[in-house]
Amino acid sequence: MLRRDRQIRMQIHQLMDACLFAFSFWLAYELRANPTIINLFGLREWTQPFETYMSLYLVLIPAAPLILEGQGFYARPMLCPRSTTAWILFKGCFFISIGLVLTMFLFQIPPVARWVVIWFGVSSFGLVFTKEEVFWWFVSSKLAQEQYRRRVILVGASEETVRMEAELKSKSAPEIEILARVDLNQTTVPRLVEMLHEHSVNGVILSAKHAYFEQVEAAIRACELEGVEAWLVADFFKAQISRTSFDDFYGWPVLVFRSTPDSSWPRVAKQLIDSLGSFLALLFGWLLLGLLALLVKLTSPGPVLFRQQRSGINGRPFTLYKFRTMVTNAEQLKHELAAMNEMTGPVFKVTNDPRVTRVGKFLRKYSLDELPQLFNVLRGEMSLVGPRPLPVDEVKRFNDLAHRRRLSVKPGLTCLWQVSGRNNVCDFKDWVRLDLEYIDTWSLWLDIWILWRTLPAVLAGTGAK
Repeated sequence: MLRRDRQIRMQIHQLMDACLFAFSFWLAYELRANPTIINLFGLREWTQPFETYMSLYLVLIPAAPLILEGQGFYARPMLCPRSTTAWILFKGCFFISIGLVLTMFLFQIPPVARWVVIWFGVSSFGLVFTKEEVFWWFVSSKLAQEQYRRRVILVGASEETVRMEAELKSKSAPEIEILARVDLNQTTVPRLVEMLHEHSVNGVILSAKHAYFEQVEAAIRACELEGVEAWLVADFFKAQISRTSFDDFYGWPVLVFRSTPDSSWPRVAKQLIDSLGSFLALLFGWLLLGLLALLVKLTSPGPVLFRQQRSGINGRPFTLYKFRTMVTNAEQLKHELAAMNEMTGPVFKVTNDPRVTRVGKFLRKYSLDELPQLFNVLRGEMSLVGPRPLPVDEVKRFNDLAHRRRLSVKPGLTCLWQVSGRNNVCDFKDWVRLDLEYIDTWSLWLDIWILWRTLPAVLAGTGAK
């Protein structure tokens, strides 16, 4: 894992842990002040108001993650034994509890009851350990492995790629999946590009130690066109250079060539917005989804949902869900309408498509047929904003490899194409141009602006087919 990614993950855990320690102190106070608990344990009455200890949060919130970091809690392997996690966390909670008592003494804050300190230590240990268990379960789940695992190809001289693969396996990198090893002295760049397509790769690790730089440059250019990150293992440089200009990948200094957005925290925020937004939309829109499903079922024979393999990030196929708006044999009739296609390039669009049902026309006009894709967003296969996902067979017909860079980010429910006239865009090159413009200028504000512009465009049915 790159140092940048490790730092982001550590900062997220530190923020969560600070919140859990703050909650634990409040919980310990409430337990000690609860009359039922007092009577159950035969404790003395204690009525010190909680506001007296609010100032402790100024020390507790920043200090708790720092003490855990000092104990090596955040530097341990991601999937280390539970006993290691428990022991480091126990020491951290012990020192934090002692620090809390010392802070009250030094700043002359009225002391809390002894049981508050004990329950604080126990509850903070339990909550943080539970969080780690949930995280461990999530990281080990099949869904997380599919979404967050780096699918990489090792490129370089044969002996170098063998060494790199052995070192990665020895370092137990669960998020790295090595799909192939490529010797640039024996494999052409076009063949490398074919392998990127075949394996839906999202990373290429290059070692130029014993390879020609012309070949490495050609491989990097191919990755740039594909929108695939290229990591150049720069262990032929002196360490003092890499410290100032390079990142590191499990100890190797690497150059990262990226033609996609690289705003770490905004990208994390985008993912949180996608997850929370899709969850809330499904939670509050389940009645509308149910009514639309019933409408589709009662007005035409066939399944309620239309499922199709679409190309996701880096071209990886996934099953997209939509309300069915066409007759059940629409895919078989598609070739008969090829001459009516109004979109240049590999994409198929037809105004007044005879395959569309009456209810389907209404659903498509207001984009209601797209609502089931909220499940794709919740699963992490799509985003609320991003280039629209194309069918796998249409992606295979791209005649310009540069068009594949639109696959370098998650596909979305809406993008610049939708708010720029929607289906009035008839040239596929213009469609791609808008998608690449979105990728090159991406920011959270751009996503918010697109979402804001999408709603009136959808309600007006502008340009829908």
